[in-house]
Amino acid sequence: MYLDFISQTLTQANEIALEHFGHVIASPKPGDNNQVLTAADLEVGRFIIDQITQHYPEHNIIDEEAGVIDHGHQLTWVVDPIDGTSNFAAGLPTYGVMIGLLDGAKPIAGGVSLPSFNELYLAEQGQAATCNGQPIRVTQQADLPKTLVAYGVDGHQEEPSRTQQEAKLLGEIILQIRNLRSTNSAYDMAHVADGKYGAFLNQTTKIWDNVAIQPIIEAAGGVVTDFWGQPIDYSQPLTKANRNFTICAGAPALHAQLQKIIAGHPLE
Repeated sequence: MYLDFISQTLTQANEIALEHFGHVIASPKPGDNNQVLTAADLEVGRFIIDQITQHYPEHNIIDEEAGVIDHGHQLTWVVDPIDGTSNFAAGLPTYGVMIGLLDGAKPIAGGVSLPSFNELYLAEQGQAATCNGQPIRVTQQADLPKTLVAYGVDGHQEEPSRTQQEAKLLGEIILQIRNLRSTNSAYDMAHVADGKYGAFLNQTTKIWDNVAIQPIIEAAGGVVTDFWGQPIDYSQPLTKANRNFTICAGAPALHAQLQKIIAGHPLE
């Protein structure tokens, strides 16, 4: 029902991102010197919001840069114009554009595009997950030591002990996987859906980082929870634009093995 709209919008948004890629100027995001903002974030965001407003004017919108547009509707679009802005600004191709749709608190459709790789991942409730129109599945590998795992991590200068604790847990995970990968972007999450990576974890995300990818990974046969294995709570999403989220997503057997590691090494 929504995939054609998501596909067409992402395809056009890709063109805007690619026009900017390789010659952008990044500035610190207001109120957060660890994050950067580019003109592409704003232009892509405006374009996607305009498309949603034209096609679904009654729906709510949460956009990373524009904030919350509340129309009091059951359906809420969740947009990350450039996921991996630091990569994008540095001229690295590992970034993406993400559009997800919540029905109340449930992700029901999502699209993730990787413009530099010409890959478009889509899924909607009740339909198969696809990349460029071809069905995709999470890996069938059930042995964690034979699997690549991606882990996104941000430093916490205001809480250095938190970063040190997370690094200790990450070390435990690294010792029990084949190898670690980390672009800290949609690139990593998309490659869980298509089976290249076994899982992805991150303790510092926002709602727009998770909503689009969740229905894709789930439709591809994967499991998506918060970092500790509980359902991600998207209830009252318009109130959660500034809230920290976490994620643990992967093939079912690998997700279960990662949860055992996490449970065995709880953060203080």
